[in-house]
Amino acid sequence: MTDSTSNDMTATPRMPGGALPRFDTPLVPRNSISGRALIAVVAIMTFLASLTTGAVILVASAASEWQSDVAREVTIQIIPAPSRDLDAAAAKAAAAARAFPGIADVRVYSKEESAKLLEPWLGNGLKLDELPVPRLIVVKIASGAAPDIPQLRQMLAEQVPGAMLDDHRGWIDRMRAMAGTAVAAGVAILLLVIAATMLSVTFATRGAMATNKPVIEVLHFVGAKNGFIAGRFQRHFLRLGLQGGAIGGGSAIVLFALAGFISGWFVGSAGAEQTAALFGSFSIGIAGYIAVLGQVVLIALVTAVTSRHTVNRTLDTID
Repeated sequence: MTDSTSNDMTATPRMPGGALPRFDTPLVPRNSISGRALIAVVAIMTFLASLTTGAVILVASAASEWQSDVAREVTIQIIPAPSRDLDAAAAKAAAAARAFPGIADVRVYSKEESAKLLEPWLGNGLKLDELPVPRLIVVKIASGAAPDIPQLRQMLAEQVPGAMLDDHRGWIDRMRAMAGTAVAAGVAILLLVIAATMLSVTFATRGAMATNKPVIEVLHFVGAKNGFIAGRFQRHFLRLGLQGGAIGGGSAIVLFALAGFISGWFVGSAGAEQTAALFGSFSIGIAGYIAVLGQVVLIALVTAVTSRHTVNRTLDTID
């Protein structure tokens, strides 16, 4: 073959007379054992990635709701002391809070209600008369208002001895840090899943090329460019990636939908209330399902691009 003939070759090798060659069998076998194994690997990786994404969405959503709820309330505690009338002090503090701008509602917890809040930790039937249980006042902030909390704290300290105002700022900061850590961990897991998928596709592509090495070498030496051969592998592995991603992502979607449906059966029970307190409605919502579908497409694209890159690098060594 002369140089001029070689330069006239296109990406697709041609038979004499300009006719395209016909392949009785595909360059990459479609139903091989390695192909089915790769589909299983991609399905598992996509399923794990989808579970991670769903968990991150649930934690972030629950943390946002917790922060929103806590940020709309502040708590006033009246610390017991000898010769201090807690009822009078609580009434005075509640009146001062009600008159403060930006406050929507004030609720004073009775002695029995304050003691009942300790039952989950101390148990039932305990005599708390001798314990210094503080009197609690829950202050709700009006919607859209931004009251001056430091000024309210100073005013209570001046007017009501033993009154302490807690705006839960430390708790909110810890919750925000926890949500950020969960999101960062989820992103790290997704990166590991993508890296593992790329390694699996790389080994599978090299195995397929080794199996069909004589055919690939013949095509390469008769003038087929790298793009033609790599395109065959890319389409093959894109198909495998879509199949595996659809299986893994579909399984995750069914799992999330089933979990949300089952949680609806137990609405009103103690377990359901605790679960709702931790994870909200236990539903990833439309955005979550869209994210899972996006991951299916992402995994398929990663599979195809990795295969093409591996083929091109391998063919460069034949030159």
